[in-house]
Amino acid sequence: MDMHFGFSYVGFIYLVMLFLPNLFWTKNQPKEYEKYAPNENKILVVLERIGEVLVSGLSLIFTNFNINTWSNWAWWLVVSFILMVLYEIYWVRYFRSAKTMKDFYSSLLGVPVAGATLPVAAFMLLAVYGKNIPLGIASVILGIGHIGIHLMHKKEISA
Repeated sequence: MDMHFGFSYVGFIYLVMLFLPNLFWTKNQPKEYEKYAPNENKILVVLERIGEVLVSGLSLIFTNFNINTWSNWAWWLVVSFILMVLYEIYWVRYFRSAKTMKDFYSSLLGVPVAGATLPVAAFMLLAVYGKNIPLGIASVILGIGHIGIHLMHKKEISA
C-alpha cells in the first residue's frame, strides 16, 4: 500500500456527483420524510456522519485515485465510475417521480436502496483502485450508517 498525498481530482469529481443532487434534495424531500427522520437509529446516524467526513476528506487528499496509465487495475475505477453514473440516474428518476418515501428508497437495476448503496459501493471500489485502506474503512463505516438508515426507513414504509 503506497499512498501519495496530494489533491485528487477524481475524488473531487466524485464528491461533486455526490453532493450536487443532495443539495437539490433539500428542497425536494419525500412526502412525510419529517415523520420518519426522528426515528433514525442514533448509532447509525453517528456512523453515517463519521463516514461522510472521512470519505469526503480521504477521497480528496490522495493522488492514488487520479487516473494513471491504463492497466487492468483501472477497471476498478471504471466500474466505480459506472456506479456513480447510476447514482446520478437514480436521482434523475427520483426528481421526476412523485417524490414519495417509496420513490426515495427505491432500487435501481436490482440494487436495493440505490440512493445509499450505489455511492458507498463506488467509493469502496475507488478505495480498491487507489489501494487505499483508509478510504476502504471509511466507506465501510459510511455504508453501515447510511445504508442501515435507508434500510430501516424502507422497512418502516413497507410495514
